[in-house]
Amino acid sequence: MVTVTKGSNTLLDINFHDTSEISVPPKLIDQILGQEKAIKIVKKAAIQGRHVLLIGDPGTGKSLLGAAASEMLPHDVMEDILVVANPKNPNNPRIVTLPSGEGKIRVEMAQERARKEEGRRNMLSIFIPILVVLLVMMWAKFDPQIVPGALLAGIFLFMVMNSMRGRSEILVPKILVDTANVTTAPFVDATGAHSGALLGDVRHDPYQSGGLGTPPHERVEVGLIHKANRGICYIDEVGTFSIKTQQQLLTALQEKKFQITGQSELSSGAMVRTEPVPCNFILIAAGNQETIRNLHPALRSRIRGQGYEVFMDKVMEDNITNRRKLARFVAQEVAKDLKIPHFTKSAVEQVIYEAQRRSGRANFLTLMLRDLGGLIRTAGDLAVERGHQLVEETDIIDAKNLAITLESQITSDTIEKYKEYNLVRIKMGLVGRVNGLAVLGNTGGIVMPIEAAITPALHSGAGRIYATGQLRVIARESVQNISALIKNYLGKEISNMDIHIQFVGTHGVEGDSASVTIATAVVSAIEDAPIRQDTAMTGSLSVRGQVLPIGGVTYKAEAAARLGIKRVIIPIQNYGDLKLDKQYEGLEIITVSHFSEVLRNALIPSKAFIADRFKPDTAIEMEEEEDLVVVQKKQNTSSNPTVTT
Repeated sequence: MVTVTKGSNTLLDINFHDTSEISVPPKLIDQILGQEKAIKIVKKAAIQGRHVLLIGDPGTGKSLLGAAASEMLPHDVMEDILVVANPKNPNNPRIVTLPSGEGKIRVEMAQERARKEEGRRNMLSIFIPILVVLLVMMWAKFDPQIVPGALLAGIFLFMVMNSMRGRSEILVPKILVDTANVTTAPFVDATGAHSGALLGDVRHDPYQSGGLGTPPHERVEVGLIHKANRGICYIDEVGTFSIKTQQQLLTALQEKKFQITGQSELSSGAMVRTEPVPCNFILIAAGNQETIRNLHPALRSRIRGQGYEVFMDKVMEDNITNRRKLARFVAQEVAKDLKIPHFTKSAVEQVIYEAQRRSGRANFLTLMLRDLGGLIRTAGDLAVERGHQLVEETDIIDAKNLAITLESQITSDTIEKYKEYNLVRIKMGLVGRVNGLAVLGNTGGIVMPIEAAITPALHSGAGRIYATGQLRVIARESVQNISALIKNYLGKEISNMDIHIQFVGTHGVEGDSASVTIATAVVSAIEDAPIRQDTAMTGSLSVRGQVLPIGGVTYKAEAAARLGIKRVIIPIQNYGDLKLDKQYEGLEIITVSHFSEVLRNALIPSKAFIADRFKPDTAIEMEEEEDLVVVQKKQNTSSNPTVTT
């Protein structure tokens, strides 16, 4: 039994023994967490028959929304679709639509007629040769010399009649879409389907002459868009379809019917083209931000003009209501899996803590629920292995170390190599070398040493910045921005210097969260000031020295701790985002808002004075807007207005 507890300091304000006491909603739409905006739009789309484009990260519930939409569609308007032979033009089979369940009845009736006709023809093919043999033998008065010839003639006649018995007279309709046993509107997942599976196809017939071939209408194969008639066609990563396929999909959306023909020009099926086949479906297309660039403009315009575009949320607010929803999510995953035991309350609270941690933001919970579901199943497997009747808190904690992503495994291996070869000298101070922090994927924190060296330029005023490590666009631009900061504050002409920046042991760097690290390394190299190697840092940097927030701060800080680093410098705005595991609670976290604070904490104490050169400009707090208007009026009345800074 679930009860509410007031004044509790636990993550959940409800009391229950295990998740078997938490009820799971029967409808899919009620099982979706945190996507309130998307849920409202999908409900409208289901009622009004609108198309929807869902853009967001994997695991946020896009496919579940599509399946939920099919439950809200009426199922009493389902249709059976048949393809029927066309005697006048066999390569243009006819299409017949019937109310749900009647298609199967019509096919069975046609099959029964065909069986009777086949039986009659079989009888004739046997009776006529026998009659001919008897007549010949009677005419020859059963002459023994004539009997063998008559029998051979009868057998030959039997074979001729069977070979001449064509299939044209026993052509049975083929049912393409059968909705006889359907209780809900169809939900068809067409993700990754090739053009033939998506749009329909006509099989090749190697026997096209002599009466041995298969009738064209029997070679027609229905497409997924036709199976989705009166229902939902869900396509994830729709941008991966070829332009031609997207154009054909657009035609199907416009006309609500689409002819089936052979997809290969080298196949005899290309000669067959059916009448238009109904495909009146609601398209729910999905993908990530890359999908927007690869989506055919006309197809996107059709979706936007006759539907909605939705950007999926990655996090939801961390409040009591949403924590209860996460507890229900755990119960849902157990009910779906059917292989793992239910979770205790303390285990559920550990899942909620992990949701807080994975959100990467203070006061939010992650909505990457597929990954969270993987943790739940791994913990359940551990509980089964250990013989536990219920999944306990320790199972969740151990599962976090077992169910880690490939990126986390790679970064862990890299950290072990750093330790083995002593690549990070924690007890030293080194000039031009800084321990940066980065994230591989979404969860793999890694220490990324960056080194800088200064050499004279080849010609006066021809100084350049050289950065190695296959930097990508944003990372290259962040390197260029650092030169402006150094010119403004250091008071040295760097145009006569070549600045060499190396991302040690790292390739393919992207993002600007290493800006603080690069700037610190360059200043250290120019001023010959050693950097504390027991310190790591992360943060974006503006050209005026402001330290800006970044992502993945928890995973970055934990990577530093695993390597043995004692201190981590992070942007002050990211402090609330930190959710360190208990084993890393001894790590010293230093928050900064300006580059001068970074230098003061990163340089060895005897060189900390260099930070004074980068002190920020004095900020003037602006007055209220109404006061500014008044001041402006007064200045405008003055004959010699002055500007105050």
